[in-house]
Amino acid sequence: MLDGAPDQALIDLGDHVGFHTTQKPTRIDPPFWSKGMLRLFITHLSSHREYAAELKNDLQNYGISCFVAHNDIEPTLEWQAEIESALATCDALIALLHPDFHKSSWTDQEIGFAMGRGVPVCSVRFGDDPYGFVSRFQAFNGMSKKAAVLAKELFDAYRKNKQTQARMADAIVSTFVDSRSFAQAKEFMGHLEELQVWDPSYAKRLHSAVKNNHQVAESFGVPDRVERLIKKWAKKG
Repeated sequence: MLDGAPDQALIDLGDHVGFHTTQKPTRIDPPFWSKGMLRLFITHLSSHREYAAELKNDLQNYGISCFVAHNDIEPTLEWQAEIESALATCDALIALLHPDFHKSSWTDQEIGFAMGRGVPVCSVRFGDDPYGFVSRFQAFNGMSKKAAVLAKELFDAYRKNKQTQARMADAIVSTFVDSRSFAQAKEFMGHLEELQVWDPSYAKRLHSAVKNNHQVAESFGVPDRVERLIKKWAKKG
C-alpha cells in the first residue's frame, strides 16, 4: 500500500505520526546581520562574552557582521529561535576555544549545525585545542592576542577562502564605497586590488563612490587606482 500511495497521502501519514515533512521557512535577512557584509557566527563561552563583543566590533570595520549570542539577542525574543536563525543564515562560524569550551551545552551543537550546512568552521585556541571534527579545519592562535589583531587575521583568511571570498569581495566593495576617512579609503583600495573574484556591478559602484564620497574622491591617488582596477578586470572579461 505504501509503495503505491500518492505523495500527498504519504505526507499526510507522516504528519499524523509526528514526522514533520514540511520545512519551516527561514528568514533570509534577520535584523541582526548588517547588509552587504559577510555573516559570521561567533560561538563562545558566556564567561568570555566581553572578548567576543570586542571581536565583533573590530570585525565590523572589515565588512564582517557578527552574531554573538549573549549580546545580540533581545530579552523579549525567544533566544533559541534567534540562535537557530543565525546559524541557518551565517556564512561562516568561528569557535573561541577557551578552557572548558567542550563542557558547554550549546557550543558543540552550534559547531555541528554550521558543519552540517557546509559553511567554513574555524577555531581560535585560547588554552583549549580543537577536538573532534573541528580539529580538521584551520585554527588560529588567540593566546594573549588583542581582538583587533585577531580580527585582521580572520579578515585575511575569509577574503582568501574559496567559500567566502565572493561574499568578502562584496563586503570590501561596500566598505570602500562607504569609507568614512581618507585612510580607510586608501586601506580598502589596497584590498580591492587584491580581489580574486569580480562582479560586473562593482565597476558602477566604485565609480559612484569616486563621484559621491569625498573621502574616496580626495584620498590621494585612489580615484586613479580605481580606474586602473576597473580597466584591468574589463580586460580580463
